[in-house]
Amino acid sequence: MQLLIAGSGALGSLYAAALAPLTEVTMLGHWPEQETAVRESGITVVNAGGRRTRQGLHFISDQTGLPRFDLALVLVKSHQTKRAAQELAQLLRPDGLALTLQNGLGNCETLAKILGPNRAAQGVTSQGATLISPGVVRHAGHGTTILPGTGTHSDLVADLAALLRASGFTTELVADVQPSVWGKLVVNAGINPLTALLRVPNGFLVEHATAHELMGAAAQEAAAVAAAQSIKLPYADPAAQVAAVAAATAGNLSSMLQDVLRGAPTEIDVISGAIVHLGRRLDINTPLNEELWRLVKATSSEAAVTSHNPVLQDLIAQERRIDP
Repeated sequence: MQLLIAGSGALGSLYAAALAPLTEVTMLGHWPEQETAVRESGITVVNAGGRRTRQGLHFISDQTGLPRFDLALVLVKSHQTKRAAQELAQLLRPDGLALTLQNGLGNCETLAKILGPNRAAQGVTSQGATLISPGVVRHAGHGTTILPGTGTHSDLVADLAALLRASGFTTELVADVQPSVWGKLVVNAGINPLTALLRVPNGFLVEHATAHELMGAAAQEAAAVAAAQSIKLPYADPAAQVAAVAAATAGNLSSMLQDVLRGAPTEIDVISGAIVHLGRRLDINTPLNEELWRLVKATSSEAAVTSHNPVLQDLIAQERRIDP
């Protein structure tokens, strides 16, 4: 398989390093320091016990003179999805597939809008990774990767699932990924904004009563939006689930906190913002998610990601038609 990893951040580095010993992997990114580090020394993965392994792989930053790829794993930040899709239009084979494992809502739709609906698919992962420095990533937490088991490219996705399992990643193929997508979204809505605002690791939200209460309430609001769409979450109690995840990843810095600390745009629009917009459309009140959304946008360096996300564009347009 000719596999492209679109994204050179923490998760992109983790997946690239895990899969490179098993198949031909190329990383696509636009971070010069990371490109230099990977070209010179490959990617070093640091596990929970501190053991380091190094893996060499090919890094590209443009599409010039390259072979076409069978499959692209899309692991860029949400505000970079449109650019990635435009690049993948040149890099994927005509029958190739872009498979997103990104956070939030709307990324798959952005890919489909540019590549075509049959060339984009949605997955989800709960693997945790933190970039320590260019070329060095810490595997912050093991989790499950959920992939779509049906569709036009089911054989290709099944091959990827086999590679991921061989690399040691727990991987499942399912008929419907939406329960898993929303299961992660609900957890992210509870953990990510609060850790970004408070500048604390995940475990703080479990240890402090007020933070614990806010985390659970944000998750409950998000779960109500899922329920209004008849999406059954993969767990019974959203508040208990988000607390369990925060406790299990107590020492981790959430991806949103990592973005805030390095002055990068966050994914708040496709997490809390998407929940708020969809809640309005479905007549579900989400006041805490709205407050967290606005606070993160007010206190961090934000790019105009909404303009690149067709799902958010559609939701906002519908709100304006209802309440001009």
